[in-house]
Amino acid sequence: MKEKPNSTRTYDKDGFRRRAACLCVRDGFETEILLVSSSSTPDRFIVPGGGLEPDEDAETAAIREVMEEAGVKGKIDRCLGIFEETSILKAHDSTIFSGDVLFQNVERRHRTQVFVLQVRELLEEWDDSKSIGRKRKWFTVADALEELAVSKPVQCNYVQLLANKTDSACCLPVAPESGEGATLSLRSSSGSGANASCGCTSGQTSNNNTSTNVLDDLAAESTTT
Repeated sequence: MKEKPNSTRTYDKDGFRRRAACLCVRDGFETEILLVSSSSTPDRFIVPGGGLEPDEDAETAAIREVMEEAGVKGKIDRCLGIFEETSILKAHDSTIFSGDVLFQNVERRHRTQVFVLQVRELLEEWDDSKSIGRKRKWFTVADALEELAVSKPVQCNYVQLLANKTDSACCLPVAPESGEGATLSLRSSSGSGANASCGCTSGQTSNNNTSTNVLDDLAAESTTT
């Protein structure tokens, strides 16, 4: 995950880092998604997004992030959901010293509010293209799922929910990212307690131990590569 110079991480009352991301779609049919190259693995592609700045709301952060990372201007169509991710950084991924104490297996927790954005304009140059050579590329939904299964498995959930075009609460299990024991759940986007600005609930997360055949196949493929 790319950290911007002088960036300040913000956390919610439960200790989750607050993030926002956008599924950038070409048109109202939502059959093509714009992904950006990973800053750590430039030949792989991921969903653009990042942390909220202090006193910034999620929708504003999402629009800012896609401008910085993808050079995209567009219109937010809707909030897809709030995704909770908890991952454990293994000793070979992260080692933190505090005084004389060595900490390993550091827990990292994120809540990412994901929006659907219809692209209106693609800039020829943008912040990340100039600073780190970031690229962008259109993918069909099926190809995006295949790519994310390798590059960022937890983000398959965003695309699958978009493809399902459902407002019901769900939690789609995915294969953990390499070196991490990641779990992810999705807050309901329907029912009582919904936030009027985006349709996402502020209530408890749902737990559903079923997944689609598509994600089962992708998770199995990811673990064998």
